Amino acid sequence: MQQREVPLAARRVVIITPNLQMAEELDPLVTAHLAAAQLTHLRNYPSPRELGGILGQGNHFICFLDVATNSDRAFDLLKELGHPGLQVQTIALLDGDDPNLILRCMRAGASDFLIQPFSSEQIQGALGKLSRQQPTADASGREPAKVFAIMPAKGACGATTIACNFAFQCKRLGKKVLLADLDALTGTVSFLLKIKATHSFLDALLRAHELDKDLWTSMVTTVHGVDVLLAPELMVEGGQELRDPGPIIEYARRNYDVVVLDTNSVYGEWNLNQARLANELLLITTNELPALQAAQRALSYLDTHRIGRWKIRLIVNRYHRDVGLSRDVIGTALHNEVFEIIPSDYDAVQKALMEGKATSTATPFGKAVLGIADRLSGKPEGNKKSSGLAGLLGLFSKPSK
Repeated sequence: MQQREVPLAARRVVIITPNLQMAEELDPLVTAHLAAAQLTHLRNYPSPRELGGILGQGNHFICFLDVATNSDRAFDLLKELGHPGLQVQTIALLDGDDPNLILRCMRAGASDFLIQPFSSEQIQGALGKLSRQQPTADASGREPAKVFAIMPAKGACGATTIACNFAFQCKRLGKKVLLADLDALTGTVSFLLKIKATHSFLDALLRAHELDKDLWTSMVTTVHGVDVLLAPELMVEGGQELRDPGPIIEYARRNYDVVVLDTNSVYGEWNLNQARLANELLLITTNELPALQAAQRALSYLDTHRIGRWKIRLIVNRYHRDVGLSRDVIGTALHNEVFEIIPSDYDAVQKALMEGKATSTATPFGKAVLGIADRLSGKPEGNKKSSGLAGLLGLFSKPSK
């Protein structure tokens, strides 16, 4: 298939180095070769959580990362930047020709490397390699799909209902959408949408080596314009031993605009790998204390397994201001901004479930999910209110290191 490259000049460039001499040597070379690119300098190594402020404004990045000054911090970032869900190409900056360090950088996900003293020839060669490696759109102009993993902080938070409605709202925006129920143990998308299929995502995994358009079409069911890949109807032996959803997600990434993954939790390698491959992780909770404690544990677990906070969108479902904690208190207590609240709307949701269709956007629930889809599709966000409720931090203790 003919491919179309994404121009390097359209990318944003981030230079991460605490070494002033290295920065002064590199800056004019980068400016000369990528004059049209937006350039950001970081004089300290950010934490994985801080990457959100760096990567939150665009999809395509080139990162020049100083591996020499503090290799431990640099390799932490290199692993984070190398997750498949990101569209970042990293060039390692070295202060000497160390074959072992170069090999380690490449194995950790660096696309190429530069060795001091930097030169125009080195930059030109590295950018040429990036140009050949960078993500491409197909002949029709489609770029790889954006993947959303919908993850409940605990059971009964309404994550599957949100996943289904979110998928249908993305379809409303003119996207080609896949809704994949990747919960091998308790998948309920088929129940919510009142559909049955003879195939499940397990069949797609087993035949990953031969997936093509015809085979894929036989495995999905189209509901109101959204392709749905179901979980097994019966619990299968070995379902808890699943590890790698990559073959499904990567095939879907090449053939859709939006991929919505309905998961059963954040825990375990199967779910963690979905989180790693996703562009955005929507963590669903309610504003009741047990659910928020579960959300805190989920965030700590994701931190421990190097899922960057920058990709986590905290969604508070079934929100009722008279029951549980307020939006500001939740964000302060969990050290994570609340991306959106979805009001309690029991009657409208139950009516839609009985009919096996999306909740009307005329209802409070439907309107809120519509707003989430609009915001994540790139529409401007409203202003956030800052919280001054630091005195309530004691509701939750910070995760132990």
